[in-house]
Amino acid sequence: MTNTLITIVGATAIGKTALSIKLAQHFGCEIISCDSRQFYKEMSIGTAVPDENELNAATHHFIQNRSISEDYNVGQFEKDALLKLEELFKKSPIQIMVGGSGLYVDAVLKGLDYFPDVAPQIREDLTQKLESEGINVLQEQLKTLDIEAYNSIALDNPHRLIRALEICIGSGQTYSSFKNKPKTPRNFNSIKVGLKADREIMYDRINKRVDIMMDNGLLAEAKSLLPHKHLNALQTVGYRELFDYFDGKFTLDFAIDEIKKNTRRFAKRQGTWFRKDDKIIWFDFQEDIENIIETINSKL
Repeated sequence: MTNTLITIVGATAIGKTALSIKLAQHFGCEIISCDSRQFYKEMSIGTAVPDENELNAATHHFIQNRSISEDYNVGQFEKDALLKLEELFKKSPIQIMVGGSGLYVDAVLKGLDYFPDVAPQIREDLTQKLESEGINVLQEQLKTLDIEAYNSIALDNPHRLIRALEICIGSGQTYSSFKNKPKTPRNFNSIKVGLKADREIMYDRINKRVDIMMDNGLLAEAKSLLPHKHLNALQTVGYRELFDYFDGKFTLDFAIDEIKKNTRRFAKRQGTWFRKDDKIIWFDFQEDIENIIETINSKL
């Protein structure tokens, strides 16, 4: 059988972890996690890391394998994941990958775009500008320099925004001009499975998940990370809002509402990213597992 990577995608809180475990048990394989928020060992509750029972139900890779103090990016993950897959395919011709980070999924399945090196000072200047003038100024700057990137990247993600701007400034070319060039072909087949739900159901699941996170100790987890709030790993939904609460900018109730709102926005962006991929086979999040397995088998 040809080596095949089954990738499970979809919005946050849709049930990807549960499905990946069922598929890993059925096919007798292991799971590559490509959720960029779950790499960090200090962030458990706010990133919905699989619990102990889930981790014991199937072997997972790239779950809490890094510290927030380490620099780790999608390029490094691509190399690490491909090396791990090479090792895993020697055990079984079918492996599972799961995650809602579309860029990280694409890095493994397709490869990354090449970007030129730029002077580190450019990023430092942009970071200082972000801190002193706010994110809106950087958003307007990107709109002027590269309208295509402005219309396609997550503008409320400071890391992505600064990355696009530093390429524009450092290369003298648009960030988008480096995108979508030919990539190195992969030596495995790919089957992509997507989970979906009506918007109201998805948003309700998100709201309930945030409440559960708070009940499970997210506030204490965020407080323990407050001294490190400047780190890139912590520029993410669920932590930023609570940092603002600790800084006296929000009440706790408002911060929790903001987490829910920003998570819903994040889920919407995930949906937009994945819907552009016509190779994803979509299932309702409550689809019977046997039907999903039957469809996958028909593609092997």
